Amino acid sequence: MDNKLDQHRFSRMELLVGKEGLARLHDASVAVFGLGGVGGYAAEALARAGVGRLTLVDFDEICLTNVNRQIHALDGTIGKPKVQVMAERCRAINPRSVVEPLQAFYEAAADEDLLGRGYDYVLDCIDHITAKLHLIQSCHERGLPIIASMGAANKLDPTKIKVGDLFHTQKCRLARILRKNLRKRGITQGVKVVYSTEEYRPLSQETVVCAENCICPNQEDQRWSCTDRRVILGSSSYIPPIFGLTMAGEVIRSLLGEGLP
Repeated sequence: MDNKLDQHRFSRMELLVGKEGLARLHDASVAVFGLGGVGGYAAEALARAGVGRLTLVDFDEICLTNVNRQIHALDGTIGKPKVQVMAERCRAINPRSVVEPLQAFYEAAADEDLLGRGYDYVLDCIDHITAKLHLIQSCHERGLPIIASMGAANKLDPTKIKVGDLFHTQKCRLARILRKNLRKRGITQGVKVVYSTEEYRPLSQETVVCAENCICPNQEDQRWSCTDRRVILGSSSYIPPIFGLTMAGEVIRSLLGEGLP
């Protein structure tokens, strides 16, 4: 690559953080677990900030219903693995970066393989509660800095989005479930999260066509097939992305030595 072009690629970031800060980001290794509406935008923001090594973990494929909120969901990408599409985007943004796509579902059996890679930071953008609990617990036990996304669905007010400790959150149903279960595992503080204090918004009574006629590429997997879900939540085009961008911002500031891990 032309060195002059490479210098221009992140010159605006360098104005903010200096050469040393940019070098820190280039030397950092960050993992994003879950590449949906939250994780996709988080991964892209990290790539555009110049993070040098990204590990992207998601077992899913892009569905037509992802178009309203997921950055990789386009006419030409439907049915493709999310990790592959996002890896291509991140490499196109920063050809010098090392991007490792892992098409895998995070679970206890895969913990060592997926977490034992020497990350500087982990972003939890998954919505499977059992997997989320184990990921947070494992990072806690390993001493890995982690930031987790709470519920971004069923929200419309971006001014209610906050960053804080999981055990100090309010009005988030997912956070309440996680707090209760993590306390049973001996974790009572120190889990940074992005969450919303927006009041619960009742779902529309309109029939959701995919609840009866699922078109997801991996619909045979009952964990994710729309016809096997008790509830399909609504989502906007901007709340999940703001969650993801906020998470990326917190990680970048921490890598630069600003704020808490």
